[in-house]
Amino acid sequence: MTSFDHHRRPLVIGIGGTTRAASSTERALGFALRGAEAAGANTRLFGGTFLHSLPHYAPEDPQRTDEQFELIEAVRHADALIIATPGYHGGVSGLVKNALDTLEELRADERPYLDGRAVGCIVTAYGWQAAGSVLTSLRSIVHALRGWPTPFGAGINTLETRFDTVDTCSDAKVVDQLATVGQQAAQFALAFNAHRVPTAAPLGHAVKEAQPARLLHSV
Repeated sequence: MTSFDHHRRPLVIGIGGTTRAASSTERALGFALRGAEAAGANTRLFGGTFLHSLPHYAPEDPQRTDEQFELIEAVRHADALIIATPGYHGGVSGLVKNALDTLEELRADERPYLDGRAVGCIVTAYGWQAAGSVLTSLRSIVHALRGWPTPFGAGINTLETRFDTVDTCSDAKVVDQLATVGQQAAQFALAFNAHRVPTAAPLGHAVKEAQPARLLHSV
């Protein structure tokens, strides 16, 4: 693992939204990113419009679009992430899942996938059942990508909570919950990076570096 510049602010990347402009999911993500900023991080948002521009990830095709490269490079340099998805039919939306599938391109990195990074998880759903089950599913995806889901994850029932504008939410408790997700992601990045040191050289040739397992397989 490479050394970290302790004088710079950590970078927290937000990924989430829907095909609908100004969705509740994207607005909820914005509240969480502001929580990360309050905790000392720089942030960058990849919202629904951007995610909709990504082609379906095809691991057998080596060609990548500019948008795919933009997402890959941003996550490669991120210190933490926050992922927000709507709950569709009991699962993560295809739009968000496709963005996460695109991160397969990080498999051979020094920090493969989301290794060593905290990931805040947010789910918006039209009811409590989907909010809970999809949050569990999103955490499982983060684990598969070697990320660390933050202790607190936000499940938001949009039957009860409205995001009328980018800066307004009908429930102050939800605002606090989203801020907590962002704060925990930023705080983990600050704490983790404070202990990052260059990787020691291997002792002789006795130990070979293990190649990271691929998450996607041909079928």
